[in-house]
Amino acid sequence: MIVGISGSPRRKATEFVLGEALKMLEERGFETKFFTVRGKKISPCQHCDYCLKHKECRIKDDMFELYEMLKDAKGIVMATPVYNGGVSAQIKAVMDRCRALVAADYDFFRGKVGMAIAVGGDRIGGQELAIQQILTFYILNGVIPVSGGSFGANIGATFWSRDTLEGVKEDEEGFRSLRKTVKRFAEMLEKMEGV
Repeated sequence: MIVGISGSPRRKATEFVLGEALKMLEERGFETKFFTVRGKKISPCQHCDYCLKHKECRIKDDMFELYEMLKDAKGIVMATPVYNGGVSAQIKAVMDRCRALVAADYDFFRGKVGMAIAVGGDRIGGQELAIQQILTFYILNGVIPVSGGSFGANIGATFWSRDTLEGVKEDEEGFRSLRKTVKRFAEMLEKMEGV
């Protein structure tokens, strides 16, 4: 099962693109689940170390819904809007709060496969930096990061929304990068299942 996580507080471009990625994966035979931060209460990590002692997060909020979804996930697709040249505060909170999962089980994420999507209002508005933040989270936690490969979509799927849903729907280059990244992500998942 693949979990898609939308890190946007709005129902617009990022959520749309993630939905398209999940459809592509379903067409390849994968089961998917969708999680959005929109409308959810997800507090930032307090770095209180409660999770190190008690093997769970002391902050009882909507993050527990995602914790449950991630338990069965073989793959993770994180999608973020670009805010100030990086990931949204909401997806950063999600990544930071996953500390509790690793505190409970150091190998929680090991062997899962991950890809990243970033949607920016400008063509070069920080999409690659946002993706690097997500890939760094994956690497630190044992998730196998997958990119679109050489010759385009190098580190993940990047979109130019022009700050509108219509803009992202018209971004042919963005969809090319998404198709390449989804293809390599699916191939890695299939390879991991055969191991």
